[in-house]
Amino acid sequence: MNNHIFHLAFPINDIAKSKEFYAAGLGCEVGRESPTSVIFNLCGHQLVAHVTTEPLTPQKGIYPRHFGIVFSSEADWEAMLHRAKDHGLSFYQEPKHRFPNLPLEHRTFFLEDPFHNLLEFKYYYHSDAIFGQRDYAQVGDTVSE
Repeated sequence: MNNHIFHLAFPINDIAKSKEFYAAGLGCEVGRESPTSVIFNLCGHQLVAHVTTEPLTPQKGIYPRHFGIVFSSEADWEAMLHRAKDHGLSFYQEPKHRFPNLPLEHRTFFLEDPFHNLLEFKYYYHSDAIFGQRDYAQVGDTVSE
């Protein structure tokens, strides 16, 4: 029963810029498009970018809001990292190891799209840490960066 896909809607203010970042940059397939929205396929998940006239301002740090992908293969994580670098995408946080030498250890990096939406890309060395490892309290960084 794991055939479900995730749907996320988020704000943008320019369809062309969103297509440059998500399609050309990240490699998302472009789906339906209207003058006020565009759908992207990010690793099999539906992202819907909606045009807003509200001001889009950066948040202070990676919390409380970001979204992204947890890769099941380190090679896929590295491929996305290289793609982001090759396409000159804006890194909000450079690649790093989080929680080294713990069962929670993972690699992560954050990108910022042109509309200040933050995206995190992760690879866990132990897949049970994605939802499990309840004996550990660590979730994310201890301070916003």
